[in-house]
Amino acid sequence: MQLEKIISISGKPGLFKLVSQLKNGFIIEDITTKKKVSIGNSSQVSLLDNIAMFTFETEVPLFNVFETVAKDTNYKETLSHKSSDAELKDFMAKALPNYDVNRVYVSDIKKVAQWYNILQKAGYITPESFVKAEENAVEEPILEDKTEAKPASKKATKPAAPKVKESTQAAKSAPKSTHRKQG
Repeated sequence: MQLEKIISISGKPGLFKLVSQLKNGFIIEDITTKKKVSIGNSSQVSLLDNIAMFTFETEVPLFNVFETVAKDTNYKETLSHKSSDAELKDFMAKALPNYDVNRVYVSDIKKVAQWYNILQKAGYITPESFVKAEENAVEEPILEDKTEAKPASKKATKPAAPKVKESTQAAKSAPKSTHRKQG
């Protein structure tokens, strides 16, 4: 499933696919009606690919939550986002057993259920759509190795910080002389 071009727009119901970029905005396509419209740069857009759910240990990408729901429902529709709060919390506990109940609100769970059902109706939820995620998971450790190397280089720059503090302290003792030059 390619979530990288699927977006949610604040104030507009449904989900949209980014088609192309304009000088002052974007052309989007409603994933259910396939109707194309343009939106301005001032629209508040959220890429589903960038959304994650809080757990007590880490953040889980929305894609992984959708995959769990898809396997539990045999790639069919799940419960309605208009279900009771208790039903929605049970749904979330099955989809993400260790979700952070203090940071994931019922309104967030409603969006997950609603977006999953929209994607399922539009044909984005299929067994084949999740194969790509497993291939990407193989590539992720390579990316993690690169990110692990970056903190080491950041640590190398940290010793320079005391030198900056020393020069700041020297500058604090020098204001008398600089004050006289300005006066």
